[in-house]
Amino acid sequence: MENILVCDDDKEIVDAIEIYLEQEDFKVFKAYDGEEGLSILRRNDIHLAIVDIMMPKMDGIHLVKALRKFSSIPVIFLSAKSEDADKILGLNIGADDYVTKPFNPLELIARVKSNVRRYTSLGTIIEKENVYTSGGLVVDDNAKTVTVFGELIRLTPIEYKIIAFLAKNKGKVYSIEQIYQNIWGDTTGRTDNTIAVHIRHIREKIEVDPREPKYLKVVWGIGYMIEDDTK
Repeated sequence: MENILVCDDDKEIVDAIEIYLEQEDFKVFKAYDGEEGLSILRRNDIHLAIVDIMMPKMDGIHLVKALRKFSSIPVIFLSAKSEDADKILGLNIGADDYVTKPFNPLELIARVKSNVRRYTSLGTIIEKENVYTSGGLVVDDNAKTVTVFGELIRLTPIEYKIIAFLAKNKGKVYSIEQIYQNIWGDTTGRTDNTIAVHIRHIREKIEVDPREPKYLKVVWGIGYMIEDDTK
């Protein structure tokens, strides 16, 4: 199920769009100003955002500018006919599509489906070479950096090697022995606690709530994995 953000200060419009999206089995996150919308985008794995241009606190243009610093998800702008200049600016700074108010809800849903399909199948979420992502987590093996929603995470060399190994193989579960073998090259002197300590330290740095990890998951009795957010 794909997650869709609907961000508009007109609650009736948001509620109407929600009804149509839910009928198509999308999960809807609702926001009524740009700041609230950006907060949702930073805290959740959103697959597409429907964003009004004119909103209080933060308009749609500035929301998309901020979004593009950490995500390449599709954005569909909602705009009034009088906002053509803003609409063009929005497309230039990173929006993917626009729908003019008043709009046909069925046309909007068709555009949502098209953009989500293109996003999930044609490569905007396919890893760039040596760059591995899971939601807001980005492991750049070219620069040897780890960021979470654009914030640089400081890791020790061993911590980086562990998370990079798991990120390159996201969705696959690796036992403690397998992790040890891949990081240290052998299992001589291995103790299960060594990996557990490193995993705990990594979680403390990359997770909002290490007790409820979003990225680095444990599969009890088997091992650890980086969540595959494309499934």
